[in-house]
Amino acid sequence: MHFATIASGSSGNAILVGEGNRNLLVDCGISAKSLLTNLLSLSIPAPSIEGIIVTHEHIDHIRGVGVLARKLKIPIYATAGIWGELVRSAGKIREEQKIEVRRRFCCAGLAIEFFPTSHDSRESYGLRIECNKGKNPLAVGIATDSGTITEEMHQRLTGCDGLIVEANHDHEKLWQGRYPWYLKKRISSNFGHLENSQLAEGLLAWINENTQKVVLAHLSEENNTPEIALSTILRILRGSNILKRNPRLGIRVAPRFTPHELIHLREEMSREGKS
Repeated sequence: MHFATIASGSSGNAILVGEGNRNLLVDCGISAKSLLTNLLSLSIPAPSIEGIIVTHEHIDHIRGVGVLARKLKIPIYATAGIWGELVRSAGKIREEQKIEVRRRFCCAGLAIEFFPTSHDSRESYGLRIECNKGKNPLAVGIATDSGTITEEMHQRLTGCDGLIVEANHDHEKLWQGRYPWYLKKRISSNFGHLENSQLAEGLLAWINENTQKVVLAHLSEENNTPEIALSTILRILRGSNILKRNPRLGIRVAPRFTPHELIHLREEMSREGKS
């Protein structure tokens, strides 16, 4: 099983998840042209993309969804609530490409489960994506837009082999920065975005011995830096015994405009952690 961020941040978000030569996209908040260029840099052929899953209707997650679906002739997977918003922005989509999903479904041979996050959109979801081909299942957990850690996030992200999770802002940079008051309140609210230390507290619960890679995503360009996000989270994790119990854990920051290198999850590590 493999995954990578294709773009990350308020300027646009897209994530690739796959197994073997079958892949899916989670969101497409950049232009279809940029997304295909970024996929090419990872040596991912466009025909291997079997569908686009939409987590919510904000433009930084759906900007290129319609164009890409038409170009690749692939389906779009979204809940009824998200489709209610998406039909106004995605352009003309053939009926057979409109897949309305509930909490559990399959795409590209992978089992996908939606869970709600807390964000100021009509509906907003994280995902747990599992590959069940080997002796032990591998799972990637994704949660990039939430103002608070929800119980559903605890339930679905705990023990994932790979995590792509939001470290949006640093508290001091946000409140000392130039954003207007209303926007600062929106970002820091329970329906906004996660602060670095909030995410770290979540990671304390989610990471276990089989977690291999954590990618910090959706960093604010104005109110965070990769260095601050990484150092804050590592400081809090080092205050626990998590890194001692899992010395091979890798924590990285997603690039904003370019793709992260493809991360391959190894079943043998998962087996060791779950035995």
